[in-house]
Amino acid sequence: MKTDRKLGYEIKKYLIKKGVETPTVKVNLTSEEKIELIRDNMKTIIEVLGLDTKDDSISGTADRVAKMYVNELCYSLDYSKFPACTVFENKMNYNQMVLQKDITFYSMCEHHFVNFNGLAQVGYIPNGNVIGLSKLNRIVNFFARRPQVQERLNEQIFYALEYILHTSDIAVLMQGEHLCVKSRGVGDINSEMTTSKLGGGFYDIDKLRNEFLTLATVK
Repeated sequence: MKTDRKLGYEIKKYLIKKGVETPTVKVNLTSEEKIELIRDNMKTIIEVLGLDTKDDSISGTADRVAKMYVNELCYSLDYSKFPACTVFENKMNYNQMVLQKDITFYSMCEHHFVNFNGLAQVGYIPNGNVIGLSKLNRIVNFFARRPQVQERLNEQIFYALEYILHTSDIAVLMQGEHLCVKSRGVGDINSEMTTSKLGGGFYDIDKLRNEFLTLATVK
């Protein structure tokens, strides 16, 4: 995947300005150093639980978990890895909704560090430019790959697209299943969480809002 470091840090500044950036502190560690520290601490957790770290099924678990956190589940905390976003001039003067449906996302609840996943529906009205279709999927999945709450994830996707496309005519609807609800605590296996962020005409114009919500929820 091609990345755009400059765009990534510009969007980070924009999210801070909007008050929706993930709360973080600066850590002066390389990826290798992070993996080493997480591995050592994960090994301690495994040992405290009473598991045999010499068993061939468990002996590599701490290392696998450390690499998973740094390279996969939390890689988007590093904005230098933000996906390159190809934007094209809207030469056709297309002025209707563009909708990318059923974008699969996997994220991690920052309260319990367990999975939540679901589908995102992303729409926008072009304002001079259109974005490469796959980039909508990549932006959704970039912000999902970090400890999150679904409300903030929803807003980060919205404002990133607002910055890239120079328009507020954007709509993001997300439906997620949370293991912190299903596999622990209340243990409700049937519940689902829905969040949305509508801007510009999607918020102000009833007809456009209803069109988006209808199309986004039709299977």
